[in-house]
Amino acid sequence: MLSAFKTFYEILVTRRPKLVLSLVALVVVAAALGLPRFKLDASADSLTLEADKSLDYFREISARYASGDFLVVTYRWRDGDLFSDASLDALRSLRDRLAQVDGVESVQSILDVPLLYSPKPTIAEIAEGLRTLSTPGTDRDMARREFLSSPIYRELILSPDASTTALLVNLKLDRQGLALVRERDALRGKRNSEGLSSAEAVRLEQVSKVYLQHRTQAELDSRARVKEVRGILDSYRGQAELFLGGVSMITADMIAFIQSDLVVFGTGILLFIIATLLIIFRQVRWVLLPLTTCVVTAVVMLGLLSWLDWRLTVISANFVALLLIITLAITIHLSVRYREFAAQNPDWDRRRLALEAVRFMAKPCLYTTLTTIVAFASLVVSGIRPVIDFGWMMTIGVSLALVLSFLIIPAALMLLPRRSDGISRDNSRAFTLMFSRFAERHRALVLGIAAAAAIVSGVGATQLRVENRFIDYFDSSTEIYQGMLAIDQRLGGTVTLDIILDQPEVEEPLFEGEEDPFAADMGDGELAGEDPFADDDASAGGEAAVAPSYWFTVAGLAEIEQLHDYLERQPEIGKVQSLATLYKVARDLNGGPLNDFELAVARNSLPSEINQVLVDPYLSVEHGQTRIALRVKETDPNLRRDELIQRIYDYVHDDMGVAPGRVHLTGLLVLYNNMLQSLFKSQILTLGAVFLGILLMFLALFRSLPLALIALTPNILAASVVLGGMGLAGVPLDMMTITIAAITVGIGVDHAIHYLYRFRSEFAKDGDYVATMHRSHATIGRAMFYTAITIIAGFSILALSKFVPSIYFGLLTALAMSAALLGSLTLLPLLLLIFKPLKAPENSPEVTEEETSRYLNS
Repeated sequence: MLSAFKTFYEILVTRRPKLVLSLVALVVVAAALGLPRFKLDASADSLTLEADKSLDYFREISARYASGDFLVVTYRWRDGDLFSDASLDALRSLRDRLAQVDGVESVQSILDVPLLYSPKPTIAEIAEGLRTLSTPGTDRDMARREFLSSPIYRELILSPDASTTALLVNLKLDRQGLALVRERDALRGKRNSEGLSSAEAVRLEQVSKVYLQHRTQAELDSRARVKEVRGILDSYRGQAELFLGGVSMITADMIAFIQSDLVVFGTGILLFIIATLLIIFRQVRWVLLPLTTCVVTAVVMLGLLSWLDWRLTVISANFVALLLIITLAITIHLSVRYREFAAQNPDWDRRRLALEAVRFMAKPCLYTTLTTIVAFASLVVSGIRPVIDFGWMMTIGVSLALVLSFLIIPAALMLLPRRSDGISRDNSRAFTLMFSRFAERHRALVLGIAAAAAIVSGVGATQLRVENRFIDYFDSSTEIYQGMLAIDQRLGGTVTLDIILDQPEVEEPLFEGEEDPFAADMGDGELAGEDPFADDDASAGGEAAVAPSYWFTVAGLAEIEQLHDYLERQPEIGKVQSLATLYKVARDLNGGPLNDFELAVARNSLPSEINQVLVDPYLSVEHGQTRIALRVKETDPNLRRDELIQRIYDYVHDDMGVAPGRVHLTGLLVLYNNMLQSLFKSQILTLGAVFLGILLMFLALFRSLPLALIALTPNILAASVVLGGMGLAGVPLDMMTITIAAITVGIGVDHAIHYLYRFRSEFAKDGDYVATMHRSHATIGRAMFYTAITIIAGFSILALSKFVPSIYFGLLTALAMSAALLGSLTLLPLLLLIFKPLKAPENSPEVTEEETSRYLNS
């Protein structure tokens, strides 16, 4: 079977090259037709664990408390007092225009929120209506003091220096999207745990398709909304300093960054590849052939993703650059081997040259592809959909690169005239031979450097952390960074965290005091518990009827207030909001504590504007729950999400005595922390399994355990250098940088495979380890050098990006490839010289000095 396939391939490529290239061209055209369908995805779904149970709970709580998405606009008047007439008029105009934007539910500002201390009313007066800053005659100085000191508005709506305020643009809750995604995830969970019926499987397919369409349109609407809001803000920037914040804005800008990096740096890497190939080969054909193969591979893969509606995310945004580099590496190895054969065998025709190059490179290229696939396949177990997709994209892309490289290059060479001029005009052999001579003459130094690098890397790896600040993803000149900084430091924090408390199971009456004598059985058919003096509207369930709740009792509010006050004392936490806020205000207005009866009366007397702001977002009577909403300061240098979450749990359980089943933490901070912790467990701890898989492939290729272990050593060291360097430099492991380990292993092992495959071939000629090392460096070492410097310099271009993950990706990949190259050109050959794992060939022809010279000059 394998022999028949080999014969078919050789006949097809060498005798039907035009047919091969025509078929490739048709595939490219078909793929290109799908490119207009290409989409990017930076939704919140792409930053969370796919199987995270906390995700469904987060969606449930969002729907229950109507806590949908929002935008935040920071407003600082440029000319004088924020509370001046001109400033408030501009703020009012801005508020009204924002309220007209499609998809906006409401806009809250200092102009609209109820004032309870300007001046302080009695509880009875509250029911008659409340003042706002827009109410004629309101004392602005008193309002300013209230915004700065009130438990309701402190660190929420006005900065401590009273120069910056915030407009909260509440967006309409996407209940349809929440219902669809919860149904989809429920069906997915059942499919994974117990299986689906045929009807349920059909429903899963339907709801997945509908939700994807809904989310696509919602994302388009969101980006259009952000663009419209920015347009409105632009018309006020001459009067005020304005920054926009919020998840929708961050999502829109991240997509813009990804698009920019794809276009700008993709083009930059291509131009650099052209320049590098010109410097290396100095012939147009050896520039066009690798370049064409790279572009064709990228277009076909992107077209496939487009037709399948498989979207690139923040994590997979650099997929194209990686694919270009990996394809280039394969084409360079093929090209260099072809040129070596052409220089050494001037009498060979085009067909023999192409076939010999393909035959020699097929096996090492196949194994380098398989090892790269094994490395990227490790990402599939992450549980994070974009990381999983990235792993599968690279798996398919690398396979495609291998196939297209072995079709396009030999077929094209069959159509081009044979040329030998300029083949040997390459001085890079002198540079690569420096490494082999250094390894031969300074063995102790090479081993000492490797040992030192391993020790330092080990120390650095112990300092790796999975915590990071989301704000650090962005350059300080971007609006995302400046807006998050302003909101975080002046207006109470950015990242949301909700604490949900369930009411305890108690048999006592909800209210203190003796039983109501009017609640007894009145006779004449009246029901027990029915108060004949009750308001008719209340009895009928009108507006005056408010269902009782444990959380509106002295005991319930005391429990909330204890936790509320604890949270406010935590340095990483900014603004905290809960029913305790209303309780503190009511107690202050009352001039002392309230009992349960007074609390019930006060609650029935609250006007709708107070309920909407201070009760509804924090109380669910139906579910017996209360919600404490807080915001965490993302810019706090000591923020440790996992430690903060555990600290809160410990306090609630140990200090407050709340049963574990009664408290739940949710919010973006919890979801993001779950994702980070999963990355550490599923990726770092599985690196050993990845290396084991590659070791098995080395065994299959070289049929020697010592040789396989020698091949693996430089790559383990390279991966350790990258991870240790990240630890020493303080670069955190996150959804972007975690892929660097797989990239280091996936691309780094290619050098070892190519070098050892060539070393074994050369060793069979004379059995001389030192001479074989020099010949290998002068031949395959050059191809390794070409591909490595192209990767290193090409990815270093990403350091110019304004998206910090792209910078990390570029620089860490460059570091990884530098370590892998140095290891393969120094440590790897030195280990071969020391351990001598190959058997000396029997009756091998002696390699003459003339033949060795030809190798070193070809």
